[in-house]
Amino acid sequence: MLWLYIVLSAAALVAIALSAVTVGCYIKVFYQRHHKTENHFRLPDSPHFERGKDKMYALITEMAAVPFERVYTVANDGVRLSARYYHIADGAPLQIQVPGYRGTSVRDFCGGNKLARKCGFNTLLVDLRAHGESGGHTITFGVRECQDVLCWIRFAQEKWGDIDIWLVGVSMGASTVLMASDKLQQFGSSVRGIVADCPYARGEDIIADSCRKMGLPPKIMMPFIRAGARLFGRFRLRDADVIKAVSHTQTPILLLHGEQDDIVPCEMSKVIFDHCGGYKERLVFPEAGHGLSYLTDNQRYEAAIKDFVERTSSH
Repeated sequence: MLWLYIVLSAAALVAIALSAVTVGCYIKVFYQRHHKTENHFRLPDSPHFERGKDKMYALITEMAAVPFERVYTVANDGVRLSARYYHIADGAPLQIQVPGYRGTSVRDFCGGNKLARKCGFNTLLVDLRAHGESGGHTITFGVRECQDVLCWIRFAQEKWGDIDIWLVGVSMGASTVLMASDKLQQFGSSVRGIVADCPYARGEDIIADSCRKMGLPPKIMMPFIRAGARLFGRFRLRDADVIKAVSHTQTPILLLHGEQDDIVPCEMSKVIFDHCGGYKERLVFPEAGHGLSYLTDNQRYEAAIKDFVERTSSH
């Protein structure tokens, strides 16, 4: 009987160890603990951000001073969602802007929101679930977030009526608005287009790529990461699939990506572009890092946005 006790004990220890790894993966990748105040000046660890930090700090400071209205809606699963609303003019077109993974809305759209206001857009700058003043603690890489975007579109239509809407996202926010693209037919022609800056193609792909950059073997880590998402986040990571969504939409899509992106490989937006089912454009910014195309070449970036809006506008 001693050998049986040893085997059972060893099996229990292995089970405990595997469970601990799964919990650790969930916490590391998906869990977000809310903080009382957001640090808009906390930048990703990248030499591209280090070089451009002075410009970003100036834009962040400028945006933090712009008056806004705090608005709220409720997600399909009951999570309270929060956003900043910046008003330019009654009846103006609206941009719904979605920031990135563990980012802040003010930081991630310090340039994009300024550009939108300059172009005459009212803007609804959302806090992703588990970010800012929105509720929840689990980041789902677009699985639930894309449904939240639909809630914000309904909110906008109920509050401001029949207006033209563009969805704009950066990084995970870019992938999120693209994942919503095949669900927009319910809004008729209200959503005129989608602008996606440095999106990843699939949640599993970007997490596996991050594992490789950290020296962790994806083949070993991904089963634990998938299990953590399923057991503790209650979602399937494989559902974070931009490719599937864009291949079933006719909503016009503009893809923007920095060629020097060291967080989301530039090739991912090319894969997305190749699978888009409707009108599509893709611009690459040779000197730009992750989400820094506007800072690197703001004139070309602004021209691209204006041209895309003109092409997709109902007016």
